[in-house]
Amino acid sequence: MSHSDAEQNTLSGRVASRAILDYDRYMVPAANKSMKSAVLVSTPWAMYGRPSIQLGALKAYLKVEFADREVETRPFYLHVAEQIGYDLYRAISERTWTAEAVYAALLFPERKKYAEKIFYKQAAAAPALADVRFDRLIDLVKSISDTLIEKTPWNRFVVAGFSICFCQLASSLYFIRRIKQTVPDLPVVAGGSTLSGIPIQGFLDAFPEIDWIVDGEGERPLAELIRNLQGDPRGLPVRSIPGLRSKGAAECDSRLRFSQVSNLDLLPIPDYDDYFKMLFSFPPDKRFFPTLPMEMSRGCWWRHHQGPGGGCTFCNLNLQWEGYRSKPASRIAAEIDTLTCRYRILSVAFMDNVMPTKNAEGIFRQISKLKKDLKLFGEIRATTPRRLLEAMKSAGIDEIQIGIEALSTRLLKKLNKGSTAIQNLRIMRDCEALGITHNSNLILQFPESDEQDVSETLRTLAFAEPFRPLRCVQFWLGLESPIWQNHRKYGIRSVSNHPHYRALFPEQIGNAVSFMIQAYRGNRTRQKKLWKPVKEKVIRWKKRYEALHGGSTWEPILSFRDGGTFMIIRQRRPDGVPLTHRLAGISRQIYLFCRSPRSMKQISERFSGQREEKLKHFLRMMVDKKLMYEESGNHLSLAVSVTHAGAEP
Repeated sequence: MSHSDAEQNTLSGRVASRAILDYDRYMVPAANKSMKSAVLVSTPWAMYGRPSIQLGALKAYLKVEFADREVETRPFYLHVAEQIGYDLYRAISERTWTAEAVYAALLFPERKKYAEKIFYKQAAAAPALADVRFDRLIDLVKSISDTLIEKTPWNRFVVAGFSICFCQLASSLYFIRRIKQTVPDLPVVAGGSTLSGIPIQGFLDAFPEIDWIVDGEGERPLAELIRNLQGDPRGLPVRSIPGLRSKGAAECDSRLRFSQVSNLDLLPIPDYDDYFKMLFSFPPDKRFFPTLPMEMSRGCWWRHHQGPGGGCTFCNLNLQWEGYRSKPASRIAAEIDTLTCRYRILSVAFMDNVMPTKNAEGIFRQISKLKKDLKLFGEIRATTPRRLLEAMKSAGIDEIQIGIEALSTRLLKKLNKGSTAIQNLRIMRDCEALGITHNSNLILQFPESDEQDVSETLRTLAFAEPFRPLRCVQFWLGLESPIWQNHRKYGIRSVSNHPHYRALFPEQIGNAVSFMIQAYRGNRTRQKKLWKPVKEKVIRWKKRYEALHGGSTWEPILSFRDGGTFMIIRQRRPDGVPLTHRLAGISRQIYLFCRSPRSMKQISERFSGQREEKLKHFLRMMVDKKLMYEESGNHLSLAVSVTHAGAEP
């Protein structure tokens, strides 16, 4: 498991220049408030090239709730990145187990040899980590982290809050333990996606340095906790605060589990001032243009649409939300305008698990009206229509992650994606046509997959070669995901913590706590062998794509030029002259008509003057030449226009 691939690629591309214009002129107004309410902390290995949206959202909310007290955020991850070097930091943060191994060795010195073994095994696949000495790395990280802890005036705050997300578990626990050793009476509350779905009492027992855990989103529970700690008579008793779990408390009433803000439009715009203060304190050659995170929605509308237990079978990314909520288009545009003006940044990443589709065209029209040259990133479903992609492109979307996951419709049904292989090919083609970079995954070794799923995948891959390659990811089992909850249905005999947790954490903790990444017993050896040809074919696909796009001028691998009464299709090849095909008259019309998936019935009705057998012969020829894709009688033309994106037929 890793951070979003698209975000990492965006990050590396935009940080590499480290160009500075007038950042030194930027000044965040100094706060005059002397009374403190909370310090909010985010530790390594969060992505250093963007502020923490968790900290920014919580700070903004608490500033409204406690206008007479200052709230501070400490993006410690940014300081660690600057100190050890951005390239090294990025390489570590891209892999969960290299990230967790570093601080696990500091948290539990007796487990250092196991952490070192895991680190080197994971680092073997990362050229940037080839020369890293683990013992020197952890000594350096310890020195930097301890200095940050020692220089922070913890006794000025009534509570310290930690946001614990991917790759931040061991680091957060290390900081919390060291802080408690320094200021034993400082209350500590933790929350975040890594703690969603875990048995909370077991976690609190295993890590007594943590006083409370927020179950779900943090704004309202954290505000109520601060009121209580400050002695505000309006505050609720701690054990009665919805969404806040205490040590030794009885199992939470389901009515108290979540405490959400019902209307996201009422939330203040995130405050990233502390991140930029830190960034601007670095030497000029260590500064860069970050990406601003923001959210359009919370939860997953697909999961919400499916009802209880719905959503993608492998996904456990929405356990911290109850239901689905989204912001209105006008608010989204206003928030982008405010954030980009305040921080003078034009790169924005939408942090939604999947961007909303309801009124999505209206959202991107509103963003386009800002008249800003934005560079936007977001995650979308494969069923996103072409017209919406065009609206997104016009607004500034230049990079997306698509929930493709599989190129077999049979397997997509098992994953409960609500999409088909032909839809996946269509959106890959449309991104190619519109110049939108997509960084999407192909899940291998799903427990219930079989020979037919692999065969379908291999067939579809042959038609996907003109488009940007997918990234192979091995299936991993997420705690409380639908497949975890019903694992026997999917051929899984038993589930347990991932063995790396058992290596990094003492045995008593590994036995008492269920962690986010789970291991399982099933037909894993068979699955690995089954999917080996797919993995090999994707490697060849990537090499071929890179070879064909290695020149200075970008040109689609499979493209067409329209001549009005005829068209010319061009197929580029890495080891030969391009193949060209001329279609005229009815043949051209059929090919253009099938830019959207069309059934045989639709094609026959549209071209009723043609004999069906003749139509079928033409379609078979197009499929044989890999110019069209066919699935269950539906046909999709694969070539993209070289002159313009075009409109939906």
